[in-house]
Amino acid sequence: MGSLSEIQQQVILGCILGDGYMRKKTNAHLQITHSIAQKEYVDWKYKVFKNLVIKPPSSYKGNEGRVGYRFFTRSLPEITSFYKRFYQNRVKVVPSRIALTPLSLAVWYMDDGSKSYRSCYFNTQKFDLVSQNNLMRALKKLGIKSSLNKDKIYYRLRLATENAPQFFKMVNPFIIESMRYKIPI
Repeated sequence: MGSLSEIQQQVILGCILGDGYMRKKTNAHLQITHSIAQKEYVDWKYKVFKNLVIKPPSSYKGNEGRVGYRFFTRSLPEITSFYKRFYQNRVKVVPSRIALTPLSLAVWYMDDGSKSYRSCYFNTQKFDLVSQNNLMRALKKLGIKSSLNKDKIYYRLRLATENAPQFFKMVNPFIIESMRYKIPI
């Protein structure tokens, strides 16, 4: 991936699976946007990508008075390679061969995960069923069973209850302080 560090690659993967958004003209850039309440999380991501960013994160006013906090990476060929793998006709998809790491899994969970009584969910409703099945296979390679769970008319991933402790132990070292509420340990 050229000038991207291994950590940057893993965080990009987690962001793409979660709340990250990419756009492409000649080359692609990654947009990191969260609520202002998640400022610490955005600042953590900014530190990871600082050498790829022109301007630090800033707040902005969104719809209905919401305040967001975001930054953009520069448009780079290294980021474009992620765009080519994870976007089809400007729609986010998950390729059939994807390798998750504890760090990429932790970022994905901090972005789109939520703890339930004895397990957790990933809010994957934006992905089609093929992409969700690809994610379940990737999780299975890490020894984590998951299933599709209907959420209104869409589906999301739910981890098997017996694998939740293993999952939480795997991601725990990478969960930042402001996101610890998502970890039961």
